[in-house]
Amino acid sequence: MGLPKQLSEQQKKFAELLVYNEGRKTPTECAIEAGYAEGSAHVRASELRNPNKFPLVVKYIGEIRSEVQKKYEVNFEKHITELGRIREAALSKGAFSAAANAEVARGKAAGLYIEQKISLTGKIEDLSIEELEAKMKKIYEDNKVLVEGEYKVIDG
Repeated sequence: MGLPKQLSEQQKKFAELLVYNEGRKTPTECAIEAGYAEGSAHVRASELRNPNKFPLVVKYIGEIRSEVQKKYEVNFEKHITELGRIREAALSKGAFSAAANAEVARGKAAGLYIEQKISLTGKIEDLSIEELEAKMKKIYEDNKVLVEGEYKVIDG
């Protein structure tokens, strides 16, 4: 008999449901929704994803996944543009906090911000004034470039 040359509407529907509901529906649920009998939906869902049994369905699933990944792909340009669009929409609605958050997110994505966290052990209240001043001086010295904004370019 050989393999079919094209997908049935039911196979297409299964593949589309599978890709567009990934993580929300099981393959069995997608098979049932595509019209396969509930009693055999689990087996049918497995067979439809088997390239030896249904190569056209597997190929179609791969094509749809590629389209979805390309459509929702995150790259620097798309990310910055989308954050800019969100900022403009927020500003137009007077949502200044949301606009500021979008702008900060754009800055972070562009590498304009450096997040730094300092973890101290013990309680600051337990330090003497001298110990506290010494710690503060060390933190300042360790981060002088960040505080004063001075840096040297090293050719390498």
